[in-house]
Amino acid sequence: MMTEDLKEELVRLRRDIHMHPELGFQEHRTAGLVEGYLRELGIRTWRIGATGVVGEIDNGGERRIALRADMDALPIQEENPVPYASRNPGVMHACGHDAHTAMLLVAAKVLSGMEFEGKLRFIFQPAEEGLNGALEMIKGGALEGVDAIVGLHVWSQLPTGTFAIGDGPVMAAVDRFRISVRGNGGHGASPHETRDPVVCASHIVMALQTIVARNVDPLKSAVVTVGRISGGTAFNVIPDVVEMEGTVRTFEDEVHELVERRVKEIAGEVSSGLGCRAEVEYEHLNRATVNDPRLATIAREVASKIGRVTEEQRNMGGEDFSEYARLVPGVFAFLGVRNEEKGIVHPHHSPRFDVDEEALPLGVQFEVSMALRLLEEGF
Repeated sequence: MMTEDLKEELVRLRRDIHMHPELGFQEHRTAGLVEGYLRELGIRTWRIGATGVVGEIDNGGERRIALRADMDALPIQEENPVPYASRNPGVMHACGHDAHTAMLLVAAKVLSGMEFEGKLRFIFQPAEEGLNGALEMIKGGALEGVDAIVGLHVWSQLPTGTFAIGDGPVMAAVDRFRISVRGNGGHGASPHETRDPVVCASHIVMALQTIVARNVDPLKSAVVTVGRISGGTAFNVIPDVVEMEGTVRTFEDEVHELVERRVKEIAGEVSSGLGCRAEVEYEHLNRATVNDPRLATIAREVASKIGRVTEEQRNMGGEDFSEYARLVPGVFAFLGVRNEEKGIVHPHHSPRFDVDEEALPLGVQFEVSMALRLLEEGF
């Protein structure tokens, strides 16, 4: 399936995309590369929005299987001393989307030269990193007529040659909240004449930590993190407003609803008790990514013929692949790209993140094999 020429092409594509990273909904060069590559293969393509690309091979038959890759980068300055480092200052492929795009392009090339009955759709999605580009692709018709969808993500915690494919929830729902605590400021030497939003915000931060400890079933998982808090302009001035921002991560819908409710209740009631007022903005960025058990079983069987397989890779990171998997059966697999001998050990979203390129042909084999298996045997 993978000749040496294809392996070299795979690495070349990945490095080219890595050198030219683009942020969400700005992937114009990458989309052009993808579109041109697919068209040279004779694959029909169309755009969704400015930077989403869909390609399809239609060989008749009733089944249509989709394979998805994300294309966007992150606002991070790369620190890797490699010849293919980012050439765009302050922007970097620090999550492996360059590898995802390259693997799916080569998988499309391999599949375009094979005989099979059915339809294969290749979804190249913009704006996965917090902008929910999946919803834009769905609104544009990327899932129309699709019977099942497969996603693959490189993973820095797994050694090269290892796949992780679990049943049920594998990545968390991601929420973002902003809380503005409003009081009455004044002189730091006369706090009794103020309603201090700094003290109030501090109590809210601590109280939010009781949600997981005292409200969530200990046998279930949740995270509540305040990642930013700001207020004030001088050491001796109590401000009028303090703002904080954080994230909530959950797997189950009932836990998701519970935590949202408690964040809002705690912010309102603690601030009221301390003479302040809280304004809460709460956003659902994406739901939990949930693997269809039937597809996960098939994916493990396929992956076991390529490398080592484990089921344990549930994590609190978020992925908008969840939006596809809520509408059609889906499976989201992880591919190890960690190689300690090469120094490829840094986590996702690190300025030193990189992938072991020896893993990339394994990803192509997985995508090709999954596509053919689902077309030929169903699920």
